Amino acid sequence: EVQLQASGGGSAQAGGSLRLSCAASGFAFDEYAIGWFRQAPGMVREGVSSIDTSDGDTYYRDSVKGRFTISSDSAQNTVYLQMNSLKPEDTAVYYCGILRRRWRLTLPLNRVDAWGKGTLVTVSS
Repeated sequence: EVQLQASGGGSAQAGGSLRLSCAASGFAFDEYAIGWFRQAPGMVREGVSSIDTSDGDTYYRDSVKGRFTISSDSAQNTVYLQMNSLKPEDTAVYYCGILRRRWRLTLPLNRVDAWGKGTLVTVSS
């Protein structure tokens, strides 16, 4: 059974940092891409970043480039999202999901094979 456990959310001031973790199990970790998505109140869920766990290739949406860093630890089957220089518009519930590598640059929601439960990130100004 595929399981994804997201953690690390919380509250931060604008300009602060948080690190999210996504612990994965139940599938071949290096055969998928893992993406981070977020859903702000009243908004559609959107892709934020992804990593190809086989070679480390990464993708970021424009609004987080230079501020967020995604990484993976294959020994721990865990993907991290380091979020620096946080802005109030980063406030959302963050989810991790697995998808086939071909989708990692577009992160279509209907191509996510499994979702983790979300973790709330709140950034105050």
